[in-house]
Amino acid sequence: MGTRLGALVERLGGQLVGDANLEVSGIAPLADAGVSHISFLSNSKLRAEALQSKAAALIVSAADDAFIAAGYHGARIVVPNPYVYFARAAQYFESLTAIVPPAGVHASAVVSDSAQVAASAHIGARAVIEDGAVIGEHAVIGAGCYVGREAVVGEGTQFFANVTFHARCQIGKRGIIHSGAVIGTDGFGFANEGGVYIKIPQTGRVMIGDDVDIGANTTIDRGALADTIIEDGVKLDNQIQIGHNCHIGAHTAMAGCVGVAGSAKIGKYCTFGGAAMVLGHLTIVDKVHVGSGSMVSRSILEPGQYTGFYPLAKNADWEKSAAIVRNLSAMRDKIRALEKTIKTRTENES
Repeated sequence: MGTRLGALVERLGGQLVGDANLEVSGIAPLADAGVSHISFLSNSKLRAEALQSKAAALIVSAADDAFIAAGYHGARIVVPNPYVYFARAAQYFESLTAIVPPAGVHASAVVSDSAQVAASAHIGARAVIEDGAVIGEHAVIGAGCYVGREAVVGEGTQFFANVTFHARCQIGKRGIIHSGAVIGTDGFGFANEGGVYIKIPQTGRVMIGDDVDIGANTTIDRGALADTIIEDGVKLDNQIQIGHNCHIGAHTAMAGCVGVAGSAKIGKYCTFGGAAMVLGHLTIVDKVHVGSGSMVSRSILEPGQYTGFYPLAKNADWEKSAAIVRNLSAMRDKIRALEKTIKTRTENES
């Protein structure tokens, strides 16, 4: 199933240069696009590749269009941000063939009599919905999911198969939680008495806003007393750990294997590269960008780009550098002593 270029532009905007009646069947990368595809140029370094593309139409910026207009054979859609336009076009093409799960409760699902399930919602095979849970309009609870007591799932939110959403946790509208994610497990809270750990009950919730994406096998702990908060528009990749009582600001994004220890407060519009780590009880302000593999061991109170890892090196070179680092304290003391001696001699000579 395809669409006319003119209809696509009417839906998504942009300036069309070319045949509005041209039919396109989908979107594809520059090198792979065929004569029925639309493609996009979001990196000016690929202008030469764009000129060779077989795509029926290209999504381009005004600057790139001025460069390729004379040599490109197809239509163009000129927009301020081609990558964002590509994302919206891809969503549209996907919607043309998407299979919408039917409303209703599968015969093998177990739904408490006291749960409130909207008539338009879908409850998949062997899903379990506990007492007092609320499932909103057009929500999709996939096969094998568990929704705990008094939990709330908002309108249009989708749980893929085998999501666990524990008691009293809440998620807003249009959320997506992928398979294997576990929301609302106990936080890692213990008091130590003479070497013996005493468990602290974790009685808070996980409160998730609207338009939040949570990747496969990601885990978010419930708060100890107060709640763990995930604000609107947050995007979490696969295999991320968010500790108890954390607060993640709106539209912050984290790549795979990020770990955030308990009670960390992270601002809005932040990004974290894969395997970045944040220690507990720290504060990170809005618009902080942390590089992959970095360890955040102190609060960050100024927006900007931060990186905290030692560059990769041959093992022998790394061992030499590590030996130097171990001896820096002693070297500093020697330098200070030398500076003091020189200063004393200079004063005596004068």
